[in-house]
Amino acid sequence: MLTFLGFAMIATFLVLIMLKKMSPIAALVLIPALFCVFAGKGAHLGDYVIDGVGKLAPTAAMLMFAIVYFGVMIDVGLFDPIVRGILRFCKADPMRVVVGTAVLAAIVSLDGDGSTTFMITVSAMYPLYKRLGLSLVVMTGVAATANGVMNTLPWGGPTARAATALKLDAADIFVPMIPALAAGLLFVFVLAYVLGIKERRRVGLLALPGEAVEEQEQEPAALVAAGSGSDAGTGTGAESAEAPGSAAAPGEGEGFQGLDPQRPTLRPRLYWFNAGLTVALLTAMIAELLPIPVLFLLGAALALTVNFPHMPDQKARIAAHADNVLNVAGMVFAAAVFTGVLTGTGMVKHMADWLVAAIPEGMGPHMALVTGVLSLPLTYFMSNDGFYFGVLPVLAEAGAAHGVSPLEIARASLVGQALHMSSPLVPAVYVLVGMAKVEFGDHTRFTVKWAALTSLVVLAAGMLFGII
Repeated sequence: MLTFLGFAMIATFLVLIMLKKMSPIAALVLIPALFCVFAGKGAHLGDYVIDGVGKLAPTAAMLMFAIVYFGVMIDVGLFDPIVRGILRFCKADPMRVVVGTAVLAAIVSLDGDGSTTFMITVSAMYPLYKRLGLSLVVMTGVAATANGVMNTLPWGGPTARAATALKLDAADIFVPMIPALAAGLLFVFVLAYVLGIKERRRVGLLALPGEAVEEQEQEPAALVAAGSGSDAGTGTGAESAEAPGSAAAPGEGEGFQGLDPQRPTLRPRLYWFNAGLTVALLTAMIAELLPIPVLFLLGAALALTVNFPHMPDQKARIAAHADNVLNVAGMVFAAAVFTGVLTGTGMVKHMADWLVAAIPEGMGPHMALVTGVLSLPLTYFMSNDGFYFGVLPVLAEAGAAHGVSPLEIARASLVGQALHMSSPLVPAVYVLVGMAKVEFGDHTRFTVKWAALTSLVVLAAGMLFGII
């Protein structure tokens, strides 16, 4: 019964948000509450929610202060040189813009934090997509998929969880997987190229109307302040993208405030301080010197104090990013209701047990392949903690009974991460769609098929290279 209710709850949630019958926050709260009552455990709903909120509170704090920190870094011009380089590469060509999105997301993903990746990528690329009339779901889809592949880095989370759950060395899991993951990343770049060609044909231009490519290259910092203005158009698909001929320049139209090279928040004299602070913050994050929420809390406070020593300026910067902070934090706490009910009622455990029991006996010698295939739906429908600490040990035990190495099982468990990063249970994806002004349902409809295909490419490459 709980197995059926678990799958039904997830399916109901996805259908309602993709059909835009409910907002993600409302669906994340009301649907699990209703199914908790159906399961006969409505009296425990409060306990489940409090438990879920308690587990996700550090994540919400991390996202809140990360948005403030990187918002300030964007305001003061830290990422302007990166954007100049991307702009020179893109040259107002839709194909190059989409490929540039994939490259930028992959590079920034080296820090191991999806929220950081999405904040920087969207801030850099959003103005180009709006000016050229490109589909914003292409941007979110490509960024999420590229980040999903890179999320398998040892400090990204899944590899460390797999190593801990199976008592293995993270390096023994990750290093042999590098060729397969490289194949997956290459596929993302090829996918970005194909989608870029399609966007080029759809909008029918290689440069902005009335502007020379050289002029586009001169615009050094078409950055967007996270949450700095009123709502922009969603631009979630071809039908809703701006017409190329009417594309507004950054900072013009639709109430969206772009940031120009003469913006008053720039702090060129503090550039190297801000760069050093960011490098130190990311280094401390990778080295796990302090919990990530604490690092971002300290970093945000220091960045605000040094760059904006006057109290009114600090308040203005916090207010400028408050919209994103509120949206993301609200989404995370709403997701806590969903995960709390899913875990507290036992639905997750019953769903996992049912899937494992459904594996035919004859597939025992191929448990690595089975694990790789199962990692796609399981890491999409449950948290990484639930999969790696709850399901993976069971799969590894079943494989060991047929002579399959736990290392192969662990490596196969990583292939679903490209799809996992677009799961409604991943807080970072709400940063992505929120900053891009894209409906979560539109992002899901567009991204899931390409992300699943990317995961299958990683799995096929792993088998081809003899890694899995």
